[in-house]
Amino acid sequence: MRAFSNTRRLVLLVGLSSAIGIAALTQATLLYLRQESPRLLLAPMIGVIEPCILAQGPAAGSANEELYRRCTGPAGSASALVESTLSALLPPGSKSSRYELGYTLPIPLLKLFKAAGSDWVIDAEAVGRLVRTIRDTDRSVIVYLFSNHFSVNAPIEEALQADPRNLSATPNGPLQRDKYYGTDIFNWSLASTANEVTRRRVQAAQAVLAEICKLEPRQIARIRGITLLGETHQLFPDFAGGMGFAMPYLVSDYSQESKAGFRAFLKKRLRSIGQLNLLLGTNWTSFDQVEPPSKDIRSMSLRDFTEHIDSFAHGSLPIAGWAYVAPSSSAASWQPRVRIYRNGELIGNAPVALGRRDVLQALPELGDANTGWRYDMDFRTLPVGLHRIDIYLEAEPDALIHLSTRQIAIMDRQQQTPKPMPQKPLPPSSQPGNTLKAYVDLPLDQSSYFYNPLVPLWHAFRGQQVVDYLEFFRKTVRQSCLTDTRLYTHQIVPFTNPGWDENKYAVDASLAKLEDIRLGVSLYGEPTYGTSFFNWLSRSGHAHYGVTEFHPMKALSSGEFEEVLKVHSGRGAEFISFFLEPRWSGLLVSRQHNIFSFDPDNQNFGSAQLYGAAGRTLTGR
Repeated sequence: MRAFSNTRRLVLLVGLSSAIGIAALTQATLLYLRQESPRLLLAPMIGVIEPCILAQGPAAGSANEELYRRCTGPAGSASALVESTLSALLPPGSKSSRYELGYTLPIPLLKLFKAAGSDWVIDAEAVGRLVRTIRDTDRSVIVYLFSNHFSVNAPIEEALQADPRNLSATPNGPLQRDKYYGTDIFNWSLASTANEVTRRRVQAAQAVLAEICKLEPRQIARIRGITLLGETHQLFPDFAGGMGFAMPYLVSDYSQESKAGFRAFLKKRLRSIGQLNLLLGTNWTSFDQVEPPSKDIRSMSLRDFTEHIDSFAHGSLPIAGWAYVAPSSSAASWQPRVRIYRNGELIGNAPVALGRRDVLQALPELGDANTGWRYDMDFRTLPVGLHRIDIYLEAEPDALIHLSTRQIAIMDRQQQTPKPMPQKPLPPSSQPGNTLKAYVDLPLDQSSYFYNPLVPLWHAFRGQQVVDYLEFFRKTVRQSCLTDTRLYTHQIVPFTNPGWDENKYAVDASLAKLEDIRLGVSLYGEPTYGTSFFNWLSRSGHAHYGVTEFHPMKALSSGEFEEVLKVHSGRGAEFISFFLEPRWSGLLVSRQHNIFSFDPDNQNFGSAQLYGAAGRTLTGR
């Protein structure tokens, strides 16, 4: 369903998973498994909105007449459709000793408005059907209060789009409507909670929460968690192709309110203008003189060096690429990696394990998208000069293949001509043969890098805007009767994609431990079963989390599927949600089907096999 296709669409660039085996999963289990929580909740997100909540009358004599009758009327709800869909996955009367089968109820907040003259009012019947679904379905539920930049095809979106106060802004002005693989993007601002789009989101959420609070306590207790808003992050132009490191560098939010907020943020963090001057090497007399960095020193005229910004100005340079290493029986336990040398000294290595969907699309014969690698080099304290970066593939232990040499310039503020740095001898290596498939994407040869210490503060402020917006909605929920219900974020994890500039999204702060909001993440491909997410999780301090969207992007056997669930359960997952197509009497319900739904008729990304694996895991077959 398009209304809930945010990370499903993003995952087209995250990358498909490679084949994974029991041995690899067993190793992951040994690394990560701790005492499992009983009865992990599997809460598939079922597309009930169009066919049931917003149902239009079916043609006379159609197969959906009975469904329409159950959905509509004074007591109508989507409960029957939920049960019909779940019973196709787990037959009635069956019960899993390890897993609880519930569901996720998506609630598109802006879809709950209808026009009333020149105003917009809540569609009380749609709200009633949603809440009666919770009332009538005797299962645990995750309530997804959904409203982010992805369009839900709601008429109110057009009216909200016309007001620039609702829109995120780059240095070039408010971000207008965008497209992402056919879906409209409305670039709603996170810089303010005093705009109309926020007021309408709150209005719809309050209407839903008020109806929920009319339910009996035993019915309210079925709500195991509420996920807030969906993907909530900063925005940028060209959402379909602009997530990488290419120029120009344009991000949000540069509205006047956001600029004022940045100055207040600096004043609170640094206390005095003198401390800021000491950090930046400036001589300002007031925080009012500070402008957020917004220009590229290579191509634009700067009033002051602190105006410079690009994907690297915060002081970190990604060294990244991809390499395909065919499985070898002689080094079956070896994880291929890339070694990085700077001026002849080893500075780090990176496993070849991250998803590169673009590589698999270009070279489908590889049969594996997990060919990516990335190492982030901190250059804040490096001496000014011309540095040599050498990249080696270590396909087998201590057998190095030289992939590339890149010359990079670490620049000073005056842009003086950089001088070559002293070099040490490089290790013995061989040259890549004609059959080796590998490439180094970053850094570009003869590229230059400038560190601006104001940029990390700007990114920290942008991340705080994301947290503050989520916190505002947390308070909205807590002002209802749901004072003890667990709340979760519903965030992407862009750092698992080696080709993305994660600072454009500014989600790091919202992925950290928040007061009264648990971690909720959407995982696709390698992060569902590999090491990138779990490595981060072990450093994050999170004891519990929810997987708000889940798709391995590869067919798994029931044994492999269950091992993945065991690892997540052992690491603290409290629920896992995957998309599920609605089925009525065993037949697909007519709607715009989601290509990432687990479904026996969906041949995309191993989804049919995953549906079967989920069913066998639940039944223990």
